Parts: sequence; structure tokens; C-alpha cells
Amino acid sequence: MIQEIMVADIGGTHARFAIAVVEDGHIARLDHQITMNSADHASLQIAWEAYGEEVGRKLPSDGAIAVAGPVGGDVLHLTNNSWMIRPHLIREKLRLERYSLVNDFGAVGHAVALLENEHFKHICGPDIPLNEKGLITVLGPGTGMGVAHVMRQGGDYQVTETEGGHIDFAPHDDVEDRLLKHLRSEHGRVSVERVVSGPALQTIYHVLAEVEGQATRRMDDKALWQLALSGEDSLASAAFDRFCLCFGAFAGDITLAQGAGSVVIAGGVGSRIGHRLPSSGFRERFKAKGRFQSLMEQIPVRQLLHDQPGLFGAAGAFIKEHR
Repeated sequence: MIQEIMVADIGGTHARFAIAVVEDGHIARLDHQITMNSADHASLQIAWEAYGEEVGRKLPSDGAIAVAGPVGGDVLHLTNNSWMIRPHLIREKLRLERYSLVNDFGAVGHAVALLENEHFKHICGPDIPLNEKGLITVLGPGTGMGVAHVMRQGGDYQVTETEGGHIDFAPHDDVEDRLLKHLRSEHGRVSVERVVSGPALQTIYHVLAEVEGQATRRMDDKALWQLALSGEDSLASAAFDRFCLCFGAFAGDITLAQGAGSVVIAGGVGSRIGHRLPSSGFRERFKAKGRFQSLMEQIPVRQLLHDQPGLFGAAGAFIKEHR
């Protein structure tokens, strides 16, 4: 039996769409993939219709939508995105008979649960597959910081969507104390995603410039990330190194809090920097948990390699809900 599901992954910066082809209950492929800038459209409905015009065909009557932010309530206010979604109007506005609505990192959690080992690359810890039973922590920086976890048991799985990226940032040294002080002066309370997310590199870069008494270059986030990863600018490289330290510390904290046996790094920035994490300070900070260091050393950390985990996972969420 072949089925089609319209799938969307709505983030703070991009809106991704595709048609998932499902064969005998398994996701075979994602057809007609298109990525739009969220800012180019005023609403999900308008972007959805623009996608239909772009692919030039009738869209499926089953749909799955992954959104950046909590999915409860009468009105969904997306994190880092001006769109608002009213779940009770989804069937009417998007012309769907059945649909699933899931947090964007919840969708990534579904992808983690369903994808084979070939879609995961070793970062640190033991080079072994993800645990088949028990809990897997899933996290990663993008426009914000996404966090979820997958519980595997008895051949089935459950995904819990969280907003773990909004817990308090905990500095480890004097430099991070200065970073916290700088952010507190702007925002009051400082969450982790103020320090570990795509836009956060700018803040780290400017605080390190203050520490060093250096001038900074004016550039947007994309240009700064390119400069930091190129190694051509020592200050930008130092900002990236500090980013990895803070990321490792947070990943270890979440892993301890969730009691996970494996960790998966995802997210737009997470996917981009995964190959750099093994040679960074990520691992040392991840395992630096005092009396629990020996435990942390035994936890495998792997990078998710699938190019569209949000879309794939949204389809998986639909299959699980409507099977």
C-alpha cells in the first residue's frame, strides 16, 4: 500500500515542505522538497499554497506539521518566527482531512527513532550504535536550541518534546561569567540558547573582543559562522571554540537530567559543525560532571546525518498517530 503525506517543517528562519511517500507503513522517500525563507510569506497558509503552486499538483489530504515552539493551546506562537497557527483551523485552511502537529525537535526525535544506524556518525564516547532500549537525548542548535528525548521499549518508542533550550545558562569560568553578565544586562534572565544557538556566536564574538581589547568586524550571522569555521580570523575561531565548550557542557547537563544512554546532535548548526566537535572542547565539557565523569565517558554521542530530519520525522509522527 502506498500513501502520500504532505509534510512541513516550520523553523525560525526556514519553512521546509515535501511530500512523503509511505510504502507499507514505512517512509520510502521525500518528494518535491522545497525550502523557503519564513520571512518571505505572511502565514503558514500562504506558504503552503505557494508550495502547491511551485510543485504544480494537488497536495495530499493527509498532512504533518513540525513547528518551532510548544504545540499546545488555541494559538501557537512560533519561537523566533512571527507566524501564528490556530490548530482548530488547520483542516479548513490547509484542506486536510487528517493531520499531526508536532514540535520541530519532536519531529527530529521521531526521525532518530526510525532511521537506521547508517544515518548517525560518531562524535565522542564509545563508537557504538544508539541504545535499542531506554532513553536517547536529542538536542541541537539552530535558530534556537532544540531539545527532545526518545524512549525505546518493547520494539516501540515514544517521543517527548521539551523546551530544554530555555533553561538557565550555567557559566564554567571567568570568560563565561563575563558572557553571562553581558547577556543579563540585555535580557535579564539568560537561557542556554542565548549562548548556544546560531545567533549566539555574535554575542560570544563581541564579548571575547572586549576581553582582548580588539575591534570586531561588522557582519551578519552567516558571514561570522563562515569566518569562524574557516580559521582565517583568530577572534572568530576563539568564539567558535567557546561555543563548543558551552554546547558540550549543556549537552552533558541535559543528558544527566534525562538519564539518557545515548545522545544525538541535530539542528541546523549542529549538523553543520558536527565534524568539528570531536576536535573541540565539546567532549571534555560533556563529561566534566564531577562524580559522574566515569558515567559520562560511557555514553555515545552521535551526529544525525539525514538532510531533512524534520520532514522525515513529521511523516513518522503522522504514521505513529494515525496507524
